[in-house]
Amino acid sequence: MLSQGHTVKGSQFLKPLFEFSGACAGCGETPYIKLVTQLFGDSMMVANATGCTSIYGGSAPTVPYTKNEKGLGPAWSNSLFEDNAEFGFGMNLATTQRRAKLAELVTELAGQVEGRREGSLQAWLAGWKMNDAEGSKTARKAGCALQRGLATATPAKLSRIRHEGHDDQEDQWIFGGDGWAYDIGYGGVDHVLAQGEDSTCSFWTPRCTPTPADRLPSPRPTGSIAKFAASGKKTRKKDLGMMAMSYGYVYVATVAMSANPAQLLKAMNEAEAYHGPSLIIAYAPCINHGINMAHAQMEIKRAVACGYWPLYRYNPELAEQGKNPLIVDSKDPTENYQDFIRGEVRYASLAKLFPAKAEEAYKINEEDAKRRLETYKKLAAE
Repeated sequence: MLSQGHTVKGSQFLKPLFEFSGACAGCGETPYIKLVTQLFGDSMMVANATGCTSIYGGSAPTVPYTKNEKGLGPAWSNSLFEDNAEFGFGMNLATTQRRAKLAELVTELAGQVEGRREGSLQAWLAGWKMNDAEGSKTARKAGCALQRGLATATPAKLSRIRHEGHDDQEDQWIFGGDGWAYDIGYGGVDHVLAQGEDSTCSFWTPRCTPTPADRLPSPRPTGSIAKFAASGKKTRKKDLGMMAMSYGYVYVATVAMSANPAQLLKAMNEAEAYHGPSLIIAYAPCINHGINMAHAQMEIKRAVACGYWPLYRYNPELAEQGKNPLIVDSKDPTENYQDFIRGEVRYASLAKLFPAKAEEAYKINEEDAKRRLETYKKLAAE
């Protein structure tokens, strides 16, 4: 039987630990963060890149993250724009080290009580050891069991565990935007994914006004205007998801909330449960796109329906089972691609400034999108 966190309807009965924000009305990012905290907020550690998510996420005195009735909630910290992946990786290493020390102490205590009249404590310790590596939800239950078991032991035996360890398993999440993930922080993202550690990089794309980082290989699609591409970007958009999949041991998913909420929920749960690095790429409209932000969720649906934003999940665990690890969740496009991109300022501006170039660039952009989707479908069919 599926838990509340595994169904779209059920997830909305879970308490959000992201209460409000100072983001623009209709912001495409905040609904994703709200959902993440509903699912995993009581065990989350968040490393946040500088940007919109850090401004509305941690500007005192109105911090939107909160805790539940048990006093548990996200632990949040902000790093620089260029090194947030490394910052989150460091947080994850520290947590892993503490968990390893706690496991060592639990094993030591289990040996001390073996054969004595402390069978209940021994059972609790054995249960904790067995469940500790099974993911945060299971480990949290084991942690509660450990606490109950520790209550029966003498203080002398517990002092080191209480000092050294903490019972709950943390989920390391790394938040940022496409400027961080594709451009100025890309080297760090790639490095962290390559380490094979258990953490989740989650970022929202497209985002806000282009920065000087647009001089580097960019998330900007062909034909869009940027600060250093005033006459339209000439080259194809970097496919970060495909690059991450090439490692073979990174969980990768592209998601779009209103287009397929069930797929979004499945991707988040799979990423959190996966024992290794995960990358979730979420489509999030921005006010700088020049659209009516009251209809931001409709814009997300249109992006998927026209083929601009394909949805897929790449789960390496399926390959271990002899199955194809790539699942394409998108259907074939049903809406007009050109109509979609011309509705955004970054594309429409090019048509006003360089009409002839714009038509050619838009055509290339659409062809790139079709080629990308066909590549995914081909790989998923193998």
